[in-house]
Amino acid sequence: MVAGEDANDRKIVTHLVQEFCPSLGAKVVEIRDDVRLKSATGANLTQRIQTLVRKAKARALREGAGLAGIVVHEDLDGVTDETYDRVRRAISAELAKHSPCGTALALAAWESEAWLLLFPAAFPAVRPGWRLPVQLHRRDTGQLTDPKELLQTKLPAPRYRESDGPDLIAAARKHGLLRAGPVGLNRSYAEFVGELKQWA
Repeated sequence: MVAGEDANDRKIVTHLVQEFCPSLGAKVVEIRDDVRLKSATGANLTQRIQTLVRKAKARALREGAGLAGIVVHEDLDGVTDETYDRVRRAISAELAKHSPCGTALALAAWESEAWLLLFPAAFPAVRPGWRLPVQLHRRDTGQLTDPKELLQTKLPAPRYRESDGPDLIAAARKHGLLRAGPVGLNRSYAEFVGELKQWA
């Protein structure tokens, strides 16, 4: 079960689940409700997590299937720092406490576009004119602010749109880039993929 901020982010995360958890043989189903966990604390966070888990169980029941795992995506809108660590610890602990199955948290720093930057060879595979400038290769993309705007300004026409994200991660998957590993660093990506690999 994949929950997340919007359809594009959920599709990106779904490709990652399918790549790194092939042995599950499970159908990936989306929960389309808005997910807002990063700013919640205490009882408010607990309540939101419990609601999310209830919805995941209900959806699995409707699908006539068991719940293999719950994946939650949210853009941090911040870099990997002490705030990231605190938010990740809090959400992960509540997910583990209330979920009946494995969980993985895709708390993307700064946002999903920072993860896309880890796979520069995917860009020309989607749009032949798209080449990431070399200064964006081998970076710690978890320290970049507003990578979406960066893509919109650095790539030639057509302008990058959020809806290009799933195509880029699909290309990275198709061409073996996900399996080969990122070109650069992003702790939020590495920690999410690490959790997925524990399910395999």
